[in-house]
Amino acid sequence: MAKEKLVTHAVVLAGGRGTRFWPRSRTRTPKQLLNIVGKKTMLEQTVARLTPLIPAEHIWTVTNAEQAAEVRRQMPPKLRRRILTEPIGRNTAAAIALAAVHIRRAEGGDALLAVLPADHYIADAAKYRKIARAALETAREPGRMVVLGIPPTRPETGFGYIESMGEAQQMSGFPVFAVRRFTEKPEPQLAKQYIESGHYHWNAGMFFWRISTFLDNLKRFLPTTREAFETLAAAIGTRQYKRKLRAIYPRLDNISVDYALLEPASRQPGPPHVFVIPAEIGWSDIGSWAAVHGLLINSNSADQNVFVSPG
Repeated sequence: MAKEKLVTHAVVLAGGRGTRFWPRSRTRTPKQLLNIVGKKTMLEQTVARLTPLIPAEHIWTVTNAEQAAEVRRQMPPKLRRRILTEPIGRNTAAAIALAAVHIRRAEGGDALLAVLPADHYIADAAKYRKIARAALETAREPGRMVVLGIPPTRPETGFGYIESMGEAQQMSGFPVFAVRRFTEKPEPQLAKQYIESGHYHWNAGMFFWRISTFLDNLKRFLPTTREAFETLAAAIGTRQYKRKLRAIYPRLDNISVDYALLEPASRQPGPPHVFVIPAEIGWSDIGSWAAVHGLLINSNSADQNVFVSPG
């Protein structure tokens, strides 16, 4: 049987409002819009990692009204038409849904999605793209949702964890495990037990699925949000779009996609619905100046720049 042809799109989530890099980081210029590590901003680095994998015209960025102008300034011309602006923040489930209905309209049907944060550091971009390809192939099967799991290097209490189960399948040379459950930030002793078990990975917020799979799960677990975005989808390209966008957003569930879809989907009976691919790619969420310092100490690169907070 011939493989179904599905175009791949990327959704870059760039609407965070972090201020952990004060004084450089502000509401209008959070860390994804700063060149914390290297000469490019975190957003620019994220896009640069993607372009060998996904055509520029298929890379979408979701941001908020306060940051939209700076996001647009940083984007190459081809990507500026793919910037989607939320009137207010409603967490990642809504941001992904906004992109999903726009991409479905652009394609006239289903497509594969890679959903990625704009504010993470990845040292091994080439390996990351290989694993992303394997994740997209895994997600090609209807109903499957795939996450990348970072092998933990310490009993970190600030990250969520993904517990895998069963024997690994192989996809393009990479192991793919079914997900037993997602767990939130553990106490130190429990985090240590997670690492010792060998069955847990950090949840880095990198997701892969078909639009239809995402929207089906949205209908199952967040039906009012799904209904709101179907109403909005009918207005895309019309004069009513902005008005309807502003009208629906205050009513949306303010919840992450992890809580809203992935956690309940992983608990559904029957065959597994959620899968994790271990990704040893030199990942960091760059959550503090101390994390930046550690990255540069461990890096072999000599041309990286770091802007150190005064004080």
